[in-house]
Amino acid sequence: MAYTWRNSYFMIFALLLCAITASSDDESNAKILIKFKSSLSNTTMLDNWTEPVENLCSGYKPNWKGLVCYNGTFTGLKLENMGLEGTVDVDSLAELQLISLSLMNNNFSGPFPYNDLKKLVKLRSLYLANNRFNGDIPDDAFSGMKGMRKIVLGFNEYTGKIPMSLLQLPRLVDLQLQSNQFEGRIPDFWQKNLTVNFANNKLEGPIPSTLGSQNASEFSGNINLCGKPLEPCKPKKSIPKIAFIIAAVVGVALAAIIIAFLIFRRRAKPLKYEKSVSNYHAEEPTQKGPEIYNSNGEQGKLYFVRNDRERFELENLLRASAEVLGSGSFGSSYKAVLFSGQPLVVRRFQQMNNMGKEEFYEHMRRLGRLSHPNLLPLVAFYYGKEEKLLITDFVECGSLASHLHCKRSPNQPGLDWPTRLKIIKGVARGLAYLYKELPSLSLPHGHLKSSNVLLDNTFEPVLSDYAFAPVINKEHAQRFMVAYKSPESTQSDRVTRKTDVWSLGILILELLTGRFPANYLKQGRGPNADLATWVNSVVREEWTGEVFDKDMNLGRHGEGQMLRLLKIGMCCCEWNMERRWDLKEAIEKIEELKERDSDDDYSSYASEGEMYSSRAPTDDDFSFSKA
Repeated sequence: MAYTWRNSYFMIFALLLCAITASSDDESNAKILIKFKSSLSNTTMLDNWTEPVENLCSGYKPNWKGLVCYNGTFTGLKLENMGLEGTVDVDSLAELQLISLSLMNNNFSGPFPYNDLKKLVKLRSLYLANNRFNGDIPDDAFSGMKGMRKIVLGFNEYTGKIPMSLLQLPRLVDLQLQSNQFEGRIPDFWQKNLTVNFANNKLEGPIPSTLGSQNASEFSGNINLCGKPLEPCKPKKSIPKIAFIIAAVVGVALAAIIIAFLIFRRRAKPLKYEKSVSNYHAEEPTQKGPEIYNSNGEQGKLYFVRNDRERFELENLLRASAEVLGSGSFGSSYKAVLFSGQPLVVRRFQQMNNMGKEEFYEHMRRLGRLSHPNLLPLVAFYYGKEEKLLITDFVECGSLASHLHCKRSPNQPGLDWPTRLKIIKGVARGLAYLYKELPSLSLPHGHLKSSNVLLDNTFEPVLSDYAFAPVINKEHAQRFMVAYKSPESTQSDRVTRKTDVWSLGILILELLTGRFPANYLKQGRGPNADLATWVNSVVREEWTGEVFDKDMNLGRHGEGQMLRLLKIGMCCCEWNMERRWDLKEAIEKIEELKERDSDDDYSSYASEGEMYSSRAPTDDDFSFSKA
């Protein structure tokens, strides 16, 4: 009995000792984490990193955002999609005994402190993809890190050779270096079960035989790689001088014949899938689409800008069956279904030559790093001299324009007020993200209109065709892009960071009224008699129910909120840019909107017994000037 009692006593004592030790470790780790946070900027997502904290982990659940927990123990950091910037303080991290570290999908730039990486002695996984880290990685960066299993560095701006110290990692199973600027040969990796991705770099020479069983797409987009799984390497032979001259002459002649044939073919035969449809009205897709071919007959390479999508070759895409979705001001769109069943949208552009190749690649990579629920992600692109292809996800429910302006079946309801409010809030959030992530662009979107707001199966909006202004030919952009219909483009031949706000205002008015902005159909600059002018005239002359779209199924208790949104739209459409709201103010007002009015809200906008107030709003209610 005494033995059992002593056993229980020591067991309880041991448990208490472990608890005290764990609490002490958490307090120490918390101080280190706050020190690490101080080296970063834009840390609003880490606002709950505050002391005092009793436990960093509750079982497998972290009490601080971005922590990785295992059975009550803090084991790693997962600081992804937080917009973080600044310097990575490896010295502080070294005190934490981390097993995993992920900083993916942030805004870090400059060199990563690889010289200090070896201090993270217990690290097993390192994820740095989708940032702007650059420079050469030291050859000995991973020396001594024998427990390392996963290294994910894709979609950055690294240069130089692949570090040889990677060969010293016996447990390495996943190495992703795609979409950087690594050059030279691939080291002779020997690790068993190793999966790699070296696509879209500047690598050359033979692929090591140990990697011959990998997918060919993991090596695509390099300078001159050869060997399995790509084409066999050509043996080097000594060629007599006369034979070389003859071969050169024959090659030039043959090239001239091929070029002449292609020119004749292109002049004699129109593009296989040229089609003219309205720029702004939806078209029913064909039941069985044609195959998609490159108009130049070129077999180029797809360049992937995201690492969270299925990889495929251009050949697979070009052979996929497709449906014609339509033809807009930029080019044709197709829905292509891969053999795996994944649907994608392929956009063809022939007026996208405003940048050189290197600048174009960099701009597309920048767009590929964007990640937000209300943005349509760019998956990959193809670069040709005369034509570009952009590949994006397929969004099921079509565009907002088709829901507002196309004929519906008798049993199909229109968009009600709660749905329209949800849509405009999502649009505002997506636009705010573009403004934050693309601060150097005067037009972070540039082409915001209802046909470029796509809806998923929950009617969550997804913005498309954003940040195209730098790559679209200037003359074509001025003829077709919505930004160039703005008052400032007409009056002073310029666009500003408030121009997208004007487009947002027009979209709000279109959403509320159900009327299409007819001036968008006009090619060239100038708003002429735009939708904002019509709304302004109605609310000043006599306030009636003619303004709101009847399909919203208006209810008495939502009128005040609709009126507030109408005022927001008109303040965004202000012709005088100094008086026009900026995006921050517009979004703050939009976020305040609710589906239903409180009694106080309603009494200030409508009199009893009427669906709409019979008074005309005063200048204080709707401040909208006409230059």
